[in-house]
Amino acid sequence: MARREADPSRLAAYRRGLSAESLAAWSYRLRLCRVLARRYRTPVGEIDLIVRRGRTIIFVEVKRRGTELGAIEAVTARARKRIARAAELWLAAHPQAAGFDLRFDIVLISPGRLPRHISSAFDGEGRS
Repeated sequence: MARREADPSRLAAYRRGLSAESLAAWSYRLRLCRVLARRYRTPVGEIDLIVRRGRTIIFVEVKRRGTELGAIEAVTARARKRIARAAELWLAAHPQAAGFDLRFDIVLISPGRLPRHISSAFDGEGRS
């Protein structure tokens, strides 16, 4: 069976996504947070970053687009609900995190700008 060639544009987008997530992870580390997971996959979806600072667990969606507005618009209500459901599954798999405060952040990455953090961008139900 012949191996399919990877689509160069998809490969480039994948690499840009990894780069954006790495930048966001370092940004949280500089804020004295500990990265618990990257690209945490669940049956309902993926969480880009899970970090901890003190008694707070932060679930992070990272978006890289040409503009900050494009990045924020890419985090739809459907995406927020998916992340909230995936966070519930992470919490069920990590009972030691019970009782921690929870937060859902968005990190916007756009060319030529520092990462922009939106803390508490939505709640555990996916509502803004």
